[in-house]
Amino acid sequence: MANEVVVSGKVPRDKYRSYLYDEADTIQWRHGGPPIYDDVNKLFEDGRTKEWPKGSLEETVQNAIKSWEMELSHKTRLQDFKTINPEKFKLFVNGREGLSAEETLSIGSYNALLKNSLPEELKYYKADDETFESSHEAFRSAFPRGFAWEVIKVYSGAPEIGFKFRHWGFFEGPFKGHAPTGNIVQFYGLGTLKVDNTMKVEEVEIYYDPAQLMGDLLSAGSHTDKKKDTSATSRGCPFSK
Repeated sequence: MANEVVVSGKVPRDKYRSYLYDEADTIQWRHGGPPIYDDVNKLFEDGRTKEWPKGSLEETVQNAIKSWEMELSHKTRLQDFKTINPEKFKLFVNGREGLSAEETLSIGSYNALLKNSLPEELKYYKADDETFESSHEAFRSAFPRGFAWEVIKVYSGAPEIGFKFRHWGFFEGPFKGHAPTGNIVQFYGLGTLKVDNTMKVEEVEIYYDPAQLMGDLLSAGSHTDKKKDTSATSRGCPFSK
């Protein structure tokens, strides 16, 4: 997740994300220009648990996924994507029905990852009520230094790459009425990338426990909860109980 964008002019090439500044003037950027990842890159470098050798399979997979996330978050037209095959692309999360490239771009990565089939009264995050913009703004607010991502292990190479990952940030801003705690919020997961012979992604499968993310964000209770009953314990995420 980037922390700011540049509308015009030259910016340094990002170390971890390909295609960020290639043909930047012809790409339709969501916020008017390519993003700058300085803050989240520092968070990543300070907090990563693995530092992969340059050119290794692990580094290649890690950077490929960072590049895909950059395109998904900051480009508005599939024709500008260089990391995926738009005609074949599908995103599967926790065994749910796959989302097409168009669907994933429309709702955004957070909504795609946090969709769930819980009863309405138990939904810790209502993806259907969120837009691309509102979901990104909620997490940008919660993680002002960004939300870093690293590959922990790669189990297999192309054409079907299996990997384990870690996602983390510091809860230093409000999240939907929940006060920041300053604590680290992180979760782990497993994934696969199915790629074609040009290394463009055709399918992504992600498996993770949303409670690892949402439990920490909701654990402090909302400002409204505190006003209603200052002695009440936090409700937290239903999956964390």
